[in-house]
Amino acid sequence: MVTAAFVAPFLLPATVRFVAAAAALPDVRLAVVTTSPAEQVPDELARHLAGHWRVDDALDPGQIAAAVAGLSGQLGRVERLVGALEQLQVPLAHARRALGIPGMDVETARNVRDKSRMKEALRAAGVPCARHQLVTDPAEAIGFAEAVGFPLVAKPPAGAGAQATYRLDDLGALRSWLAATPPRADAPGLLEEFLVGDEHTFDSVTIGGRTVWASISDYLPPPLDVLRNPWIQWTVLLPRELDDPRYAGIAEAGPAALRALGVHDGFTHMEWFRRPDGSVAVSEVGARPPGAQLTSMLGYVHDVDFYRAWTELVILDRFDPPERRYAAGTAYLRGQGRGRVRAVHGVEELQRQLGHLVVEARLPEPGQPASSSYEGEGYVTVRHPETEVVRDALRRIVEGIRVALVEIQ
Repeated sequence: MVTAAFVAPFLLPATVRFVAAAAALPDVRLAVVTTSPAEQVPDELARHLAGHWRVDDALDPGQIAAAVAGLSGQLGRVERLVGALEQLQVPLAHARRALGIPGMDVETARNVRDKSRMKEALRAAGVPCARHQLVTDPAEAIGFAEAVGFPLVAKPPAGAGAQATYRLDDLGALRSWLAATPPRADAPGLLEEFLVGDEHTFDSVTIGGRTVWASISDYLPPPLDVLRNPWIQWTVLLPRELDDPRYAGIAEAGPAALRALGVHDGFTHMEWFRRPDGSVAVSEVGARPPGAQLTSMLGYVHDVDFYRAWTELVILDRFDPPERRYAAGTAYLRGQGRGRVRAVHGVEELQRQLGHLVVEARLPEPGQPASSSYEGEGYVTVRHPETEVVRDALRRIVEGIRVALVEIQ
């Protein structure tokens, strides 16, 4: 029996799925460290927990370590300390080091969290990636733009999920970004070469420094285009076949990137580009399970519970590489305009045509506020043994469903 602590700053539905999967493992006694008081833990989860410890700031490594020490006094020594959010990986590593708990070390966690540090490690190892510079004043930013040219990508060094990430097409856009987010020595900004090409993911499991399993998915269009165009209904496709020549380069570059960053054990989510000339460029790497329904889709294509698979890996050091049996994809439904959802058009006809392919859906509901996330107001996930069937279904969904928004006066 392994005693483990799961750090979940807020018990949001996506996080609860991971916590619940860990709590259901028969060989695990699980406690949760969270900002939520015990009475706010969902009943269906609380009954499976061995312990609960509330903290004021679940991203503070000192508070995490104190919470785990307190839980150890109640439950016996905590042997594993985990969390699913990207922002948690460095604090968790510091807490593990302070408590002597095995897991990803601080240096590796910093490599996969700090995007500038990440790019430096990749380039030093010869792994292709975007040119970049950490800038602390406008002169540095303009100098980088003159050297690299436009467009550029601006982002925080420790961003996650394309948050606060912008495409800068010219000097005017750069100056606007500098005015809105002035970089300083204590709060630098990160500028990168804008990578052109098809964007994909490389989700993988590393054990003992060796990549033992990997999955690839296709973004259409790339997330940065989605952020720039709030009206775009976009898709993620997980093809059944991974031997497509388009993916050949990442089979070498992906594991090489993980070695360069020091990843020895664990699950990582990588985003990469296939450039127009066929070459590969690594964009970013996160030491955590993917968001935007990708973890669910990994389960659908392999016909397993991937939330459970991730928890078994990080808590029990156990992973049985599954067979890929299906293709799956998700269409993200986004309204045009602002305000609240007024109506959703086209659902009934598509349900008649494609309902047999749908494995999960959350449709926008009238009165629902417009989302501030690139994931939109809802989604539909489909699955089939043939990739082209899934690809066609995703196209028909984004073309056939329209989310109407209305501003509230």
